[in-house]
Amino acid sequence: MSVKILAIESSCDDTGAAVLVDGKILSNHIANQKVHEQYGGVIPELASRAHQENIVPVVDIALRTAGVKAEELSAIAFTQSPGLIGSLLVGSCFAKSMAMALDIPLIGVHHMQAHVLANFIDDPKPSFPFLCLTVSGGHTQIVLCESPLKMRVIGETLDDAAGEAFDKSAKILGLPYPGGPLIDKYAKTGDPNRFKFPEPRIPELNFSFSGLKTAILYFLQENLQKDPDFISKNLPDICASIQGRIISILLNKVLKATKETGVRDVAIAGGVSANSGLRAALQEYGEKYNWRTFIPKFEYCTDNAGMIGITAYYKYLAGEFSPLDAVPTARAAF
Repeated sequence: MSVKILAIESSCDDTGAAVLVDGKILSNHIANQKVHEQYGGVIPELASRAHQENIVPVVDIALRTAGVKAEELSAIAFTQSPGLIGSLLVGSCFAKSMAMALDIPLIGVHHMQAHVLANFIDDPKPSFPFLCLTVSGGHTQIVLCESPLKMRVIGETLDDAAGEAFDKSAKILGLPYPGGPLIDKYAKTGDPNRFKFPEPRIPELNFSFSGLKTAILYFLQENLQKDPDFISKNLPDICASIQGRIISILLNKVLKATKETGVRDVAIAGGVSANSGLRAALQEYGEKYNWRTFIPKFEYCTDNAGMIGITAYYKYLAGEFSPLDAVPTARAAF
């Protein structure tokens, strides 16, 4: 009998719903929230309200697109942690209610585990064990993956995440929110070697981006004093130099991790894995150091319900279900 799973993602500001049958995605829909752009960041209360408005139509279109009726579902999956607590509550309450009404299992999913397993949505898939660099607005981690449900964080950021480094740098440059994709856009025509930014010396496999952010701020302040039009005259080169340094910080740590673990399968995941510079650089490192590299499709890099569904599928096969009183949490380790 086929395993049919409805997955719901509501960890931040996008409402997602996907339907999977035997681990294959039949539909994957997202309702974006534009309301936050005017504030330069996500406003949690507004995000929660938008989820309440979006969740019913998004789930409805996911089921209809997949051609699956609610009564045919085997389980309901939802993002349990981490994320904005109000947003998580909307998704978890909806999932619980639907699972109870249909009398089918409920599956809570860790958001970052789901980002890693986005690499298992399509072929080719990495072999176990493999390393995954998970990079997003809130997380930067190197994860050692021994099985779909057994993962261990072996390195993480001590302060800002890589996504924050992109967005905060963009804000300093006067670019609108979200600024990370705009840095990527302008960097494509810039020279990454034009301006030099420091690479922090952080022990072990951990990261830090706060010092880089400060260095970028002081660099721009100094040059704007000399020329008020410095940013507008040099924007592509500035963006390329910032992006190049963030990428080198990330991949040099991954290189160190491959040497320490002996693992040669390397994947990336998370919102920042949609960055074209990082995707290209990972492939270059792979060719240089003889890694097998894995990069999810763009649609599975940013927050989406498809990755929640594939994680839930493996949990379903393992019989890992959640009780109806499962509590969403804003922060949670793997």
